[in-house]
Amino acid sequence: MEPSSVDPGTPDCRSAARYLWWLITGQRRRIAGGALLGSAWMVCLTLPPYLLSRAIDDGLEPGEWPVLVGWVAALAGVGALNAWLAVMRHRTMTRVRMDAAFRSVRVVVRQATRLGAALPRRVTAGEVVTIGFGDVAVIAATLTITGPGVGAVLAYLVVAVLLLTVSPLLAVVVLLGVPLLAVLVGPLLGRLQGVEATYRELQGGLASRFEDMVGGLRVLNGVGGKEVFAERYRRGSRALRAEGYRVGSVTSWVQALGVGLPTLFLGVVTWLAARMAAQGDISVGELVAVYGYAAVLVVPVSSFIEGGYDLSRGLVAARRVIRFLALEPDSTDKEAASDGPAPQSTLRDPASGVEVAPGRLTALVSARPAESAAVVDRLGRFVGSAATWGAIRLDEIDLTQVRRRILVADNEADLFAGPLRDVICGWGRDEEAIGRAVHAAMAQDIVRGLPDGLDSPIEARGRNLSGGQRQRVRLVRALLADPEVLLAVEPTSAVDAHTEAAVSAPRLRTARAGRTTLVTSTSPLLLDQADIVYYLVDGSVAAVGSHRELLDGQHGYRRLVSRGADDEDHELTGDAGPVPSPREAVR
Repeated sequence: MEPSSVDPGTPDCRSAARYLWWLITGQRRRIAGGALLGSAWMVCLTLPPYLLSRAIDDGLEPGEWPVLVGWVAALAGVGALNAWLAVMRHRTMTRVRMDAAFRSVRVVVRQATRLGAALPRRVTAGEVVTIGFGDVAVIAATLTITGPGVGAVLAYLVVAVLLLTVSPLLAVVVLLGVPLLAVLVGPLLGRLQGVEATYRELQGGLASRFEDMVGGLRVLNGVGGKEVFAERYRRGSRALRAEGYRVGSVTSWVQALGVGLPTLFLGVVTWLAARMAAQGDISVGELVAVYGYAAVLVVPVSSFIEGGYDLSRGLVAARRVIRFLALEPDSTDKEAASDGPAPQSTLRDPASGVEVAPGRLTALVSARPAESAAVVDRLGRFVGSAATWGAIRLDEIDLTQVRRRILVADNEADLFAGPLRDVICGWGRDEEAIGRAVHAAMAQDIVRGLPDGLDSPIEARGRNLSGGQRQRVRLVRALLADPEVLLAVEPTSAVDAHTEAAVSAPRLRTARAGRTTLVTSTSPLLLDQADIVYYLVDGSVAAVGSHRELLDGQHGYRRLVSRGADDEDHELTGDAGPVPSPREAVR
């Protein structure tokens, strides 16, 4: 395996052209070999017309059969050589394409990993898919021109020299005609870049909309919004189709001219040569040679036009790739990153006033779930903040250590396709540990309900599981990871009351005994198991205490976690006064 297949290197993202050049310089020897083979192949294409003209003039016309046989043998040998060169050229250029594709995929995946939690906020999933498949394939195809492109130039020059030995007029026509063909196609290539860029943007947006619609199909059906989103998708699809027609229109002209102009050029050169032969300026063999040269010239001329077409599309695709590679994560390591604190250190969020004590189960309660989630994002270092761990700021600690020791488990975490065993633990966990985690998350019924238990296949994003089952599978995965600090966002929000009671009392607490755990929830069952509860109002700590203490002392907290029971008590006793706001309730 080549080193480039392990480490793709650092791409040059200063411009689309520089990115393509980086892909070229990353495999100099292979591209040089492809250019050499492509050049030899195209130059050898010019030899059969010459050999055929010699066979006619020196062997066939004067009746010299031994001479004729010799030239025919040489023609057969050149044909065999050219077939071998064509095979080797194609094989080499395929490797060039594959190297460029894998190199681009690796840098895109590496960037997606680097962005981490910031990825969904910076770019849509559909855009990433479009870049990782469509744009990478276009870029890979663009590098194919490095082989035939060089060979086309050499073949063009060789044909011009050979025609110069036959007729200076024909040589001048060729030398001036080929650049003229390129000039005629140039404006179309510029227009193609514009429409191709617009099409790619629309394609990425539509792919993202489709993914969102499929991912939320159950919810959309439940609230009656499926048709609304479907109509939006249809409108976007129509717009993409209209833009695709524009791309197809320009592309068809480019491809038509790529075939038609060289053929027209062939006709002009052949007509001039035929007139010269009729006037006796050139021999019959030279006429055949000129026709062969002009026919061979169709290949490099078509390569020029197709290469320009591929390069135009490749620049559009490379521009999208480098735009993605230029994105920065929300939180990055500082150059002088320090080691993390000693175990059993306290996590603090100055913005809210929350402190997560080591070895204890802490709970966050807020009327707005987004406020609790924001605290978790800061403590998990998914956004920039002044949060500290022990006496050290989180953003000064090596990010790898933070990710290894602090795990944020939320309900948006992806479930990858594969056997359930791999989905929850990957590898390296024994059956006993898996069993404990499954028991703690009350997920035995999921395992029993699947046809092959832990070996049953799970679809991407857990589409063959219900919402509550997906939540419990995520909890199993988090418990199996056994991090030093677990920050769980609403771990029981999608399960029924029976399951929630089983998870909360006391399975989760037992599974995390002696470990630092923070949960966000308004479930009284879960809150009753917490060592300490933080009640947030407007994103800041309004009260701290045990669940029982807050129930007795904070009316706003009581109304929030009692889930309407407190309001019913007031109605039964006839106490119906104005309901205080959460901020007023804590005064």
